[in-house]
Amino acid sequence: MHTRSGVFLCLRPVTLDPVKLSEFWTAMTTEFGGAYGRVLASDLVLRELGGRTANEALAAGESPRVVWLAICRETDVPVERRHGAGVPPPPRS
Repeated sequence: MHTRSGVFLCLRPVTLDPVKLSEFWTAMTTEFGGAYGRVLASDLVLRELGGRTANEALAAGESPRVVWLAICRETDVPVERRHGAGVPPPPRS
């Protein structure tokens, strides 16, 4: 961080995405197992992500949360498990 006139400037991009890449992989491993999770990420074509795999979408800069939710919908992960491992469940309304 640098200051100019007492104002702090952040030189890194700021993301509001609550799911980090490490949390994405933890969720994949927890839900599908390590080996199968990696196979899904490299081989499963996700229609809602333009026909890309999870790995392709992530490499193109897609949000890990968007990719995780696309995988969940494509593989019919129950809604109550879609928050992902290590990610707090959404508040109940």
